[in-house]
Amino acid sequence: MNGSSSSPQLEKVNPEAEDFLPLLGTDHIELYCGNAKQSAYYYIAAWGFKPLAYCGLETGVRDRVSYVVQQEKITLVLTSPLIPDGPINDHINRHGDGVKSIALWVDNASKSWEETTSRGAVSVMAPATREDKDGSVVLSGIETYGDTVHTFVERKNYQGVFLPGYGPWNPSQPIKPLGLRYVDHMVGNVGWGEMNTWTDFYARVMGFAQLISFDDKDISTEFTALMSKVMSNGNGRIKFPINEPAEGRKKSQIEEYIDFYQGPGVQHIALATSNIIETVTELRNRGIEFLQVPATYYDTVLDRVGHIDEDLDPLRELGILIDRDDEGYLLQIFTKPVVDRPTMFFEIIQRKGAKSFGKGNFKALFEAIEREQETRGTL
Repeated sequence: MNGSSSSPQLEKVNPEAEDFLPLLGTDHIELYCGNAKQSAYYYIAAWGFKPLAYCGLETGVRDRVSYVVQQEKITLVLTSPLIPDGPINDHINRHGDGVKSIALWVDNASKSWEETTSRGAVSVMAPATREDKDGSVVLSGIETYGDTVHTFVERKNYQGVFLPGYGPWNPSQPIKPLGLRYVDHMVGNVGWGEMNTWTDFYARVMGFAQLISFDDKDISTEFTALMSKVMSNGNGRIKFPINEPAEGRKKSQIEEYIDFYQGPGVQHIALATSNIIETVTELRNRGIEFLQVPATYYDTVLDRVGHIDEDLDPLRELGILIDRDDEGYLLQIFTKPVVDRPTMFFEIIQRKGAKSFGKGNFKALFEAIEREQETRGTL
């Protein structure tokens, strides 16, 4: 959550974007999950998030419970149903644990809804004001790919802990943050032939522009392939790569995702850090499992990317990948799936000037994913 009483001045870094829909940042990400209390403990104990807010029976909510956790500008809302039937249950039954809402922080949620629905977006929530003793928040929402939605959050007149209807949540356990700072990007997986449909949606409905694209020549191995386009808003704070499968000899990770998620959805959330070595070391110490590329990757990586500030040895030991573009370089690593189904995972990324997404690492990364698929019998 990036909430504050005033809106920042926004620099336009993607000149192709129309920017009729000013977005201030990622407000929060809501995940529907089978057991929100235990999921919250996982993100606190393993990922270093701090407890922030809660809603449920004690706050007058009868059909669901939500725990809100936060680390710097990253806010996760973990929601479970309290009743046997309903839309939350349906979502979990079909998809397993996964992202329901990518909530975007805006200056005017009513205008955001009007701009997007007038351009063809399907409404899931007309603008509505929620109030409590700490002020008011305006919320609205639209459909995106699969069952995922965008919620527009206008909070300039609110000083509460999270949203009206939530109370503070202050358990006594000690919290040690891991240096995670903000959401760098969020990747959506869509079905065969649907990538252009959804990149066109973000361009037409939300004013985004394409930053970069990758085809099956860029993202392929001996066995599998996929295609991807990266869409970004004008200030560059919101970046949505959209993936679709491509023809290959075996089942790609995108096909595996869609099979187990039962349709399109959020594949991974990329979280930025200022010190990836420290962050990943601590995550591994807390039991988080990462994909591992072959050790031979590091034999030639510096020949490809040139000088980097970091010593190569800890990067090799941790399995952190390196890539360079015209602006600088980046360091990145990907977890194994963090839910029971082989669907959602996280990326940890540190940018040292680079604006790209690690194209030079694709082959090694996807070979590592294929090895995991093979152990699951889904390749």
